[in-house]
Amino acid sequence: MELLRVIDGEGRPLREAPCTDEDARALLERMIFLRAFDERAVALQRQGRIGTYAPYRGMEACQAGAASALSPEDWLLPTYRDHGAAMIHGLPVEEALAYWAGRVESYRAPAEVNVFPPAVPIATQIPHAAGIGWGLRRAGSAAAVLCFFGDGATSEGDFHEGINFAGVFRAPVVFFCQNNGYAISVPFSRQTAAASIAVRAAGYGIAGERVDGNDALAVLDAVRRALQRAREGGGPTLIEALTYRVGPHTTSDDPSRYRDPEEAQRLALGDPLERLRRYLAGRGAWDEADEARAQEAARARVAAAVRAVEAMAPPDPADIFAHVYGAEPLFFQEQRRRFLAELESAARPGAGGPAARGPAPGGAAGGPAVRTEGGGR
Repeated sequence: MELLRVIDGEGRPLREAPCTDEDARALLERMIFLRAFDERAVALQRQGRIGTYAPYRGMEACQAGAASALSPEDWLLPTYRDHGAAMIHGLPVEEALAYWAGRVESYRAPAEVNVFPPAVPIATQIPHAAGIGWGLRRAGSAAAVLCFFGDGATSEGDFHEGINFAGVFRAPVVFFCQNNGYAISVPFSRQTAAASIAVRAAGYGIAGERVDGNDALAVLDAVRRALQRAREGGGPTLIEALTYRVGPHTTSDDPSRYRDPEEAQRLALGDPLERLRRYLAGRGAWDEADEARAQEAARARVAAAVRAVEAMAPPDPADIFAHVYGAEPLFFQEQRRRFLAELESAARPGAGGPAARGPAPGGAAGGPAVRTEGGGR
């Protein structure tokens, strides 16, 4: 299957662009913002100010290109690595950052922004996307669904079930696979014997396409056409975007344990931001002043989100018991009672200081939620 490209690794045009220079500039500005957010989030995690974080450096073209193709009424189903796409579709920046700070009330999209909570279990969002798409079709809506997942998700049963269902019922869904080479430490070669993920679309009777995932213009083009096909009743599309995970799976991961440090240089398709910069510069549509303005605006936007999250009131320690069970078993109720009683006891004068210091950076995502002076949890 042909690999769709609009610009090559040096930013030279290979075919007509799917958008105007102004739209391409806006796309680059979004990618610059995503890079700034990602870099700051990694720094915050290393400083202990947020919890474990899943970086997407090198994959900005996938997230910005795909999300930029959406209309406001469309639905986005992200994974834990797709907060960049979610922010582009309208999730407030501070809500995305608060999620990585372990706040249970985070990732709240405004009512008019159709973004689902991030799926951490692998591939579970794929049947959800099929169901949403089927519901939209039955309701006569013109909206479509964009569902993100990684190459590792294609080895899960949910991948087969969701895509098969969507194909049978012609659900208006774009299944967007970011094939970044690894499912944590498992290389793509261990995921399938097929030549690619995209060719598997034929087995479900749906359209399939492979795209250079580091070419933002190609991603925008492929997703835009797939969404249009979906809206017109043409059914779902499986898009495989070839990219590369430059950094670790998460900030808790050490990729040097399972891949050659020089592999990124051999396999990467070129930095997605630099490729689009060179394309626009070659057309006289981007210069150093544009770059400086975009960088400053991105840093300011991220800094404002950091201030907002760090100004949030300390969370209630009892929150760790919320939303665990529908009907709470007796042992769970007792566990909560003893936990809260210990906090109350430790907080009394003369008990050695306050017990509830709030969560460790990131709360449940990055460490014990509550500590006492005696070291209990």
